Amino acid sequence: MRMSPERARQEYLEQQVASATPERLLTMLYDRLLVDIDRAALAQETSDWLGAGTHLLHAQQIVAELNVTLSDEWAGSADLRALYTYLAGRMVVANVSRDPAATAECRDIVAPLRDAWHQAAQQPALV
Repeated sequence: MRMSPERARQEYLEQQVASATPERLLTMLYDRLLVDIDRAALAQETSDWLGAGTHLLHAQQIVAELNVTLSDEWAGSADLRALYTYLAGRMVVANVSRDPAATAECRDIVAPLRDAWHQAAQQPALV
């Protein structure tokens, strides 16, 4: 019996996540967060409020996951946690108020963070 293309894709993604390093998982989350924000912005441009809401809600879930997994032992955790809280609030505003400017602000916050985490993940580990 053949597996459906959607099921095969889902299994592939599950295997990628299961075998990823913590650094790779973090960059994968940031990549998807940016995809969701960009998709929400495109949906807002066409007044697809349901689609925009779906993407913004998924983005909020990612930010919540990033926040929960943030280590309090890291010196920058309090500042990053505050930024995640702010970002989640702006996503709520972007969704509820149908505010493309708030969505653009979210992108402006996430894009440099995503790039920084990608750069950090490529650095050799300090032992």
